[in-house]
Amino acid sequence: MVEAAVTDEFLEGLFPPGKADEFFEALYGGAETGAFDIALKFREFDETRQLLILDFVLTERPGKCMACSLTHGLPEVFKRHPVINLENIARNIEKVLSPNWSVREWHVGPTQMVSKKINCIPLAIRLENNNK
Repeated sequence: MVEAAVTDEFLEGLFPPGKADEFFEALYGGAETGAFDIALKFREFDETRQLLILDFVLTERPGKCMACSLTHGLPEVFKRHPVINLENIARNIEKVLSPNWSVREWHVGPTQMVSKKINCIPLAIRLENNNK
């Protein structure tokens, strides 16, 4: 049920490709200063722990240096930044999963390096099954 509802299309609607430019515009005063694009992707759903894990996938932009940016400090920025709006993401996931599921809590994990040009910031959302 969770995997069927939280699709790539749904997540792209929650966090469209243009969000990265909005984020850098708000953070630095210009989208052109952004070193990476940001996409929200499904990683896994652990039904035993009722834990939905998504990834903010940060992909280095051509001609930019992601390693030179603040990727390791970004989880704290993502938690509070109104353009990222994690609370809204969690609430919209809850809407698409209800009435069977509700969001109990969410947290952002540390930046994980996937490759030289790709990093991920995990978003873990603890769900509660309302049918139990």
